[in-house]
Amino acid sequence: MSGVPGGVTLETVRAAAAALEGRIVRTPLVPAFRLSRQLGCELFLKCENFQVTGSFKDRGACNKLMSLTPEQARRGVIAMSAGNHAQGVAYHAQRLGIPATIVMPAFAPFTKVQRTRAYGARVVLIGETLDVSAEKAREIAEAEGLVFVHPYDDPAIIAGQGTAGLEILEDAADLDALVVPIGGGGLISGIAIAVKALQPSLEVIGVEAALFPSMLQALRGEPIEAGGATLADGIAVKTPGALTREIVRALVDDLRLVDETALETAVHRLAEEQKMVAEGAGAAGLAAVIAEPERYAGKKVGVVICGGNIDMRLLSGVLIRGLVRDGRLVRLRITIVDQPGQLARLSQVIGGTGANIIEVDHQRLFADVPAKRADIDVTLESRDAEHVEEIVAALDQAGFPARVLASRSADPRS
Repeated sequence: MSGVPGGVTLETVRAAAAALEGRIVRTPLVPAFRLSRQLGCELFLKCENFQVTGSFKDRGACNKLMSLTPEQARRGVIAMSAGNHAQGVAYHAQRLGIPATIVMPAFAPFTKVQRTRAYGARVVLIGETLDVSAEKAREIAEAEGLVFVHPYDDPAIIAGQGTAGLEILEDAADLDALVVPIGGGGLISGIAIAVKALQPSLEVIGVEAALFPSMLQALRGEPIEAGGATLADGIAVKTPGALTREIVRALVDDLRLVDETALETAVHRLAEEQKMVAEGAGAAGLAAVIAEPERYAGKKVGVVICGGNIDMRLLSGVLIRGLVRDGRLVRLRITIVDQPGQLARLSQVIGGTGANIIEVDHQRLFADVPAKRADIDVTLESRDAEHVEEIVAALDQAGFPARVLASRSADPRS
């Protein structure tokens, strides 16, 4: 492993593990039985969302801060982050008595901003991208003499993140594949260094959000074209690390992209099937397995759930949309004769199918229907997509023409 860029080796990662013992959570690698049956593989989840700050960033941040000289620690540190690195640096800086300033982009989720401040850090919100935030952070660092703690392109950070790889192999030494989300590349770089040294045959697969394929484009030598509103804001990085991209080039077997539907589906599946909360970036590895189950069929697969810091309002929306995709929440537009008793009859027909009415919107004035008819928009709880078809058929048979306004995805895997 001496040829790995940056000088990070298995020994470096092991030294980080010794330094971090008792200072971070030794997270579990848990079997995901229901997801395994659904996806046709033996799936294990590395729960980095169980860290104190809710993500793997605790590892690298703590390792970096403990490497500072007394003088550097006295002056303080500064970091730029969309949230998880911010919390990791802020928490461990507070614990170690090191002043911390965090520069966060304006789009950073409120929950991450709030928690970062709660750890005692000075938070500066500026910039529409991480790149702008990074530029401002370096300006403040130079002006105030602070140590810049990079979120991924730093040997101490990479070594700290790599300790997750050591733990994974301690818990499951016979994995066939390990799927890891990629933003700037620090996590997958550290993990790949550790696991490839110990188990060279283990396939390491990186996953990026399709809107931010920056690592893939960088490795291909293509212009980086990344941007957009992604659920996976934690890996929405336009500029991957110079050091991490070379480690990824040397040690990572493949890179895959996942779209927003796959990310939403993964967050929903983790909550429903595993009773586990993950943010979009945290669920990216599972999204890749859901998107290509045939690739992992029959294999023993580890997936790193790298973070769980999702805004509760966003999570609520994702879960509701998941119910819609599965056909368990549906909105029907039903045409009725506008006369007394029709709404009661309609309710009886729907109740007879076993569906539950959540909401009714009676359209008389603004719908494009004859004066003696009306449209009823009904939101229902249903069992599944097949049940929705049964409901529509029953309504049609009873003289209530109905059509689906919002329902399931056409993709059965979603």
